[in-house]
Amino acid sequence: MNSTNSSVLFSIDGAIARVVLNRPEKRNALNDELIAGLKTALYQAGQNDQVRVVVLSGTGTDFCSGADLSALQKISGASVADNVEDARSLLELFLLIRSLPVPVIAAVHGRALAGGCGLATACDLVLASDSARFGYPEVNIGFVPAMVTAILRRNVSEKIAFELLTQGLQVDAQQAKSIGLINEVFKDEGFVEAVETFAKRYERTSKSAVSLTKSLLYQIDGLAFREAIGTGVDVNVIARMTEDCQKGIARFLKKT
Repeated sequence: MNSTNSSVLFSIDGAIARVVLNRPEKRNALNDELIAGLKTALYQAGQNDQVRVVVLSGTGTDFCSGADLSALQKISGASVADNVEDARSLLELFLLIRSLPVPVIAAVHGRALAGGCGLATACDLVLASDSARFGYPEVNIGFVPAMVTAILRRNVSEKIAFELLTQGLQVDAQQAKSIGLINEVFKDEGFVEAVETFAKRYERTSKSAVSLTKSLLYQIDGLAFREAIGTGVDVNVIARMTEDCQKGIARFLKKT
């Protein structure tokens, strides 16, 4: 694997870009170096024409345990300006995931807690192993997972979001799927292979169509119905003019 820095491993295998959190001794806890490495890797994946999907995972026993102790110590003694800069760095990561032209899949094993759960939630799709656990325990130390709230609120119902954010409880993979927090649960044994099979579905789809769909899905969020439909018209027209659509229609007509 190529490495963006020691905290993040990055490689491309065919159409799949792999981004791996690599701080197993710290349960892949978030710090400045890891966040910077994630941004670099995701940006590289988005710029590569052969990449159709990104798989984000972690080494060791857990996906990501949230902010590490040094990050928490930094917060406790930081000025307002420093805290704004630190928070905006995470905001930039979440926005980058949303703006990437290809799907980003979080492959979660072990625990995804606090900022780690936020990172998974920020991805377009979340796959979990049977033993995975999710939670936002920030409220237990007087903190608020403020930025990810905007994403979580769009993934689950208002009341479920309220419960998750204000009780600081952990949920297992099956519970997470039942409330709409994640997409699929796979057995621990064979999890890597199951994620690979899922990700490879994007080898059979149109990259431009998936990219336009992702952009549209997030763009219409918050728009009034009439505006959302109007935006759909614009994307519909753009899709018709793409090379993939032109070739796809030609193949379909030839078969019929």
